[in-house]
Amino acid sequence: AALALDNGLARTPPMGWLHWERFLCGTDCAADPRRCVSERLFMEMADVMAAEGWRDAGYEFVCIDDCWMAPTRDEHGRLQADPKRFPSGIRKLADYVHSKGLKLGIYSDVGNKTCAGFPGSYNHYDLDAQTFASWGVDLLKFDGCNSGTLELLAEGYRRMSLALNKTGRSIVYSCEWPFYLRPMQQPNYTEIKQYCNHWRNFFDVYDSWSSIKSILDWTALHQDSIVKIAGPGGWNDPDMASIFVFLSQLVIGNFGLSWDQAVTQMAMWAIMAAPLFMSNDLRHISPEARGLLQNKEVITINQDPLGKQGYQITKDKNFELWERPLSGQAYAVAVLNQQEIGGPQNFTFSLTFLGNGLACNPACSIWQVLPASRDWGVYSWVSSLSVEVNPTGTVLLKV
Repeated sequence: AALALDNGLARTPPMGWLHWERFLCGTDCAADPRRCVSERLFMEMADVMAAEGWRDAGYEFVCIDDCWMAPTRDEHGRLQADPKRFPSGIRKLADYVHSKGLKLGIYSDVGNKTCAGFPGSYNHYDLDAQTFASWGVDLLKFDGCNSGTLELLAEGYRRMSLALNKTGRSIVYSCEWPFYLRPMQQPNYTEIKQYCNHWRNFFDVYDSWSSIKSILDWTALHQDSIVKIAGPGGWNDPDMASIFVFLSQLVIGNFGLSWDQAVTQMAMWAIMAAPLFMSNDLRHISPEARGLLQNKEVITINQDPLGKQGYQITKDKNFELWERPLSGQAYAVAVLNQQEIGGPQNFTFSLTFLGNGLACNPACSIWQVLPASRDWGVYSWVSSLSVEVNPTGTVLLKV
């Protein structure tokens, strides 16, 4: 089993774009062709990602979620794309995405049907893995709907992992396994990491502050069991249970978050070493949202090669203090203000809190990354730091 995930992939949290939260299961291309889940949508997103700096910032996957399939398998039992919405087929779409210097992700389900009712991979794990590899797919998001018993769920996730590796193609494996286990039993994260490159822990992320807040609260509550398992090759996806996964979806650039809340999501997804999968319309995104999502300093923290996930170190009323160990004896530090009314407030803490007292011993330089870059200067080990944070906002520092 330890060799099942010996694919050398996801050494840092994967980054890309995913259609689900923004485009859902849109299948009526006649009524709304630009919002329909079709080859046109993914080709246009690939064009934008290559031309407008997304690929160069590190967002390399263009991911198809549920609803891409035809209602039935073909005469050979293979999955097939809906012929009206994907007339060229997935192989041609993968070739197009690859021509842009990007990678293609696809979706299936461990059960006999996907969450939206399309054909699942149950009893077809080897065939589907071979099909995806023959198409040139680079990532599989494997959902957990309609899986029957917990035994069948676990067996399906194990078998698909082995089947993907047997193809000989490098395919990142994104699982929903722990999310579907949690209502009944505590996930065995050691086993899950043997099979999956990243795994969804919580409900779908939605375009709302309440969704972002619930993900952060859940992560802090369970950090003792999930932080230690994350690292190169296997990552916690705070999102959707995936989302946004599963892909830890970034809903920045949509409609439901204020600017401060968007800053919070970007900062905290970096602290949590989460996969960064956007779900937005990159064809129509504000310069401010683009600047935040492409912020090189934040992405550098998220992609830090040490591969340690961050954690909450203290909570004081509405304020939370999080840290993440980084390479080079540095730390990322986030000060989050959960209060939703009023104006900016100050949070003051001793630097001895950081890194078990070692981060600033005997002194450290502090650089603010978000909401804007700023040099805070050098501080001694016994200093205190006072940080002003807007309601539902976060200040992200590098120490």
